[in-house]
Amino acid sequence: MTQTTDPTALELGLDTFGDVTADSEGRLLPQGQVLRDLVDEAVLADELGIDFIGIGEHHRADFAVSAPEIVMAAIAARTRRIRIGTAVTVLSSDDPVRLFQRAATLDALSEGRSELILGRGSFTESFPLFGQDLSDYEVLFEEKLDLFTRLIRDDTVTWQGRTRAGLKGATVHPRPERPLRAWIGVGGSPESVIRAVSHELPLMLAVIGGDPRRFRPFVDLWHRAWDQVGKPALPVGIHSPGHVGPTDDEAKERFWPGYKKMHDLIGGSRGWPPLRREDFEREIAHGSLYVGGPETVAKKIAATVRALGVSRFDLKYSAGPQLPSVLQDGIRLYGEQVVPMVRDLLA
Repeated sequence: MTQTTDPTALELGLDTFGDVTADSEGRLLPQGQVLRDLVDEAVLADELGIDFIGIGEHHRADFAVSAPEIVMAAIAARTRRIRIGTAVTVLSSDDPVRLFQRAATLDALSEGRSELILGRGSFTESFPLFGQDLSDYEVLFEEKLDLFTRLIRDDTVTWQGRTRAGLKGATVHPRPERPLRAWIGVGGSPESVIRAVSHELPLMLAVIGGDPRRFRPFVDLWHRAWDQVGKPALPVGIHSPGHVGPTDDEAKERFWPGYKKMHDLIGGSRGWPPLRREDFEREIAHGSLYVGGPETVAKKIAATVRALGVSRFDLKYSAGPQLPSVLQDGIRLYGEQVVPMVRDLLA
């Protein structure tokens, strides 16, 4: 099954987990400064015409964003056109009703530019922090996703589950002026793809390692599942890490130190071996790390979009304790050169 992407409909965005950055001496910056810099980065992306900025949610010292909707509201107040979303909302440890209220409020304040990407998250710190039991990992996500999708579709909701109090004929305020836009973010499993179809939400694939073409079977499954329910398929997007520099060599040298620190910090708790430079280079050449000069990154994005037939590509531009100026430069090159080049390559 072959799907093609209309380059005029393709969305090219950015996202960040709010990684704590560092100064030129390698000293970590205060999380407050990281948050203020993040808002400035989103303003720059808006000025450059980038389609989307996504803000991650984490609850650990190496990331500054634990309340993405507040950061998104600050961005909305200083921008005019860019879409603003989460990347992702850790729905399993959140409350769907409060999340709906925050999302509806943000959508009103941004005049319809907000969206959510709903997921389980890649870390588990939020579960004990908010009193959730990790043994309920599956049921928490299933029940909360079911309730949240009902809230965004129905004015009055009756719902019963075992992970929170039920609702009976409840109307949650504020009422959105337009349907709230939400995606399901997944790491790539057939069950996750079918779940997104069953809830009639678009799919965001986290493609963070290996040849991106290995995700093609999930995209094909997506379209077959929509054919079976007799409805047009909703969009599929992907998120992958990378950095744009003036040249291939400069991009690698800028990105490598912070990327390795991030990888080894996370990997230390997960049993990963330290990242080697040759593995970094291999992932750039053959995997899902989009690091290089503008032409190199644009060609790789265009090839991935063609191979998977997706309608959105989000570049995760932050990775570990990078210099804020490096992030700003990467955003500028992405918006000024990569985005128009990708559209030309796909035309």
